[in-house]
Amino acid sequence: MRDSGVISGVSVAHDRASVREIEAASSDDVQTVVERLLARDGVSEAFSLQTCNRAEAYVVTDDATDGRRALDDFAPDVRDGSVRHMDHEETLRHLMRVASGLESLVLGEDQILGQVKAGIEAAREQDAIGPMLEDALMKAVHVGERARDETAINEGAVSLGSAAVRLARGELDAPIGEVEALVVGAGEMGTLATKALASVDVGDLVVANRTVANARHLAREVPGVSKAVGLGDLGGRLRDADLVITATSSPDYVVTPNQLDDAGETMLIDIAQPRDVDPDASDLAGVRVHDIDDLETVTDRTAERRERAASEVEAMIDEEFDRLLAAYKRKRADEAISSMYEAAEHVKRREVSTALSKLESQGDLTDEQRETVESLADALVGQILAAPTKSLRDAAGDDDWTTIQTAMQLFNPDFGDLGASESAGPSGPSIEFSGEPPEDLDREALEGEVPRRVLEQLSDD
Repeated sequence: MRDSGVISGVSVAHDRASVREIEAASSDDVQTVVERLLARDGVSEAFSLQTCNRAEAYVVTDDATDGRRALDDFAPDVRDGSVRHMDHEETLRHLMRVASGLESLVLGEDQILGQVKAGIEAAREQDAIGPMLEDALMKAVHVGERARDETAINEGAVSLGSAAVRLARGELDAPIGEVEALVVGAGEMGTLATKALASVDVGDLVVANRTVANARHLAREVPGVSKAVGLGDLGGRLRDADLVITATSSPDYVVTPNQLDDAGETMLIDIAQPRDVDPDASDLAGVRVHDIDDLETVTDRTAERRERAASEVEAMIDEEFDRLLAAYKRKRADEAISSMYEAAEHVKRREVSTALSKLESQGDLTDEQRETVESLADALVGQILAAPTKSLRDAAGDDDWTTIQTAMQLFNPDFGDLGASESAGPSGPSIEFSGEPPEDLDREALEGEVPRRVLEQLSDD
């Protein structure tokens, strides 16, 4: 994969979208999303991230228009106002904010960093991560780790599981010590919810999971769990529970209205994505259903307590963003410079060979004379390209990509109608070269008066 291009991103997240919309945007798993994006015209790299609160995709293309086109149908069933399209620089900053927890429903929560890393590994398995996304994603992970190591952004942060428990404690009529609770799901989110319930000494705590062995493992790990059951026993357990927290990874509803017909007063808090509880269950008498959207009020209070840490992380992101952008710019300039020197080196080798052959025809050359000719050619290349090299690097630093293109056309390293091809890089065009220099090269322009006199002197010797 070429070390060039522009990153485009699209996001459907809790700050703009509802749970239903995020669910619609997550209808395919990340592997399927990445595979589909890689098949689009012009896409060289792809990455996707799906969590309870967001569904996102990123692509690398030569041109930003191609990137936007590749992502246009990412969430066809979601209203436009819930879909955020991001250009290259927005994407770089957004990835850092996501990994550091600033974009999470629970400000500073730690799970997102692991989810980003898991998404990276999934994309790598499909050979979808190239130089552009590698730099962007590794920088995001670095910022996420720095944020948690150097600031208090995650101190006192609640998980969605503990936020659900806080919500329940605020709304349940009975004291928490008298509540019969059921957690459906023994994965990462279910484990967090189970631990949160155990920490407040809930009256009775049952864990249900499709794989009973995993539920039993969680029951052994968390003191306070009274029983572990399979989903086959879910109907009876729902009738007994006052509080139910669902957190499975099932693509289908796990809890249906039929299972709750005679459940009586029951609060269900669904923190799964896609949702575990059929929304129609909320129509039943005595049944209250909450989803992730309802946790906003709980998490807002924790966000207020960490505003200072969030400001520190914002400053950190500004700093790391500038470093990443500078690195991209330097790479783009160096890529153009390398191509320019490569073209010049090709001409140099050919012209030196031609000159040495002519001189050999006039008499044997000494090794010292050969070295003089070759040194002359090297010096010419270095001196001729020194100014445009500096100009290219200065222009990249100033986002002046017009100067870069003009310089490349002025020195015409591609010689003739094979000219440079232009494609959009991170902040402007990147340059690629191909083809061979034609035979009608203007040697006078390349050699100049001084090198010609030196060659003539060598011939006289």
